[in-house]
Amino acid sequence: MFHRSTRHDAGVTSARPLAGEAIATGAQALDSTREFAAQALERAAEKMRDLRYGVADTASAAQRQIGRAASATRDYVAEQPVRSALIAAGVGALVMAAIVLTRRQRGNRF
Repeated sequence: MFHRSTRHDAGVTSARPLAGEAIATGAQALDSTREFAAQALERAAEKMRDLRYGVADTASAAQRQIGRAASATRDYVAEQPVRSALIAAGVGALVMAAIVLTRRQRGNRF
């Protein structure tokens, strides 16, 4: 009872190659997206490695600097014990005076 027209068959036949091309194009787009994402992830990982090594280098340099300062301080105190004690007492007195003045200006008492 149903009779297909030749025109309908021709439309289906011509649509199949288009569908195949659309699938192939979609697959290529997906592959390109995967490749782009993989490259972006690799670049991000590389930057993180560089950052980690940079932080480690900075921390190491800071540790060396602190070590040199501590050594110099230790040597000075060993060579000049009385002078070191007087300097420490003077600095302590200045800090205490600053605290007292700040509290008085605010109206706070100990």
